[in-house]
Amino acid sequence: MGWKAAEKLIRHWKILRGDNVMIIRGKDKGETGVIKRVIRSQNRVIVEGKNLVKKHIKGGQYHEGGIFTVEAPLHASNVQVVDPVTGKPCKVGIKYLEDGTKVRVSRGIGASGAIIPRPEILKIRTTPRPTVAGPKDTPMDLVTEKTYDPKTGKGMPDL
Repeated sequence: MGWKAAEKLIRHWKILRGDNVMIIRGKDKGETGVIKRVIRSQNRVIVEGKNLVKKHIKGGQYHEGGIFTVEAPLHASNVQVVDPVTGKPCKVGIKYLEDGTKVRVSRGIGASGAIIPRPEILKIRTTPRPTVAGPKDTPMDLVTEKTYDPKTGKGMPDL
């Protein structure tokens, strides 16, 4: 799909991969689905199983050609996050709790004001963190070594 980059990008995205959204404009208006991919350079999102189009693909040496059904991207303004309490589309606001954590809340007319949970799929890492030190990692004894003493001024560079 040859989409060009958007002229005015959305700075603060309130829609995340894995969110349950309702399509508010287009041929699938009123249907709900889960966000499969967010394309920030184009201000577009791909909703799983929605906005299906036929794509003609020419056969090649390593793949077979034919007519395939694929999900086309939707503009981010054409989807709204579903309120977890009412099940209706709502705007997303940001609130800070007493302990200082930042959460997304539903807002707008008819919204419950409930907290919209962060999708579980974002917590899963595609590549696991390494458990053993690699050849380019700094050894722990050098990391924990004390190089500056504030009382004596030892280790302070001459400026």
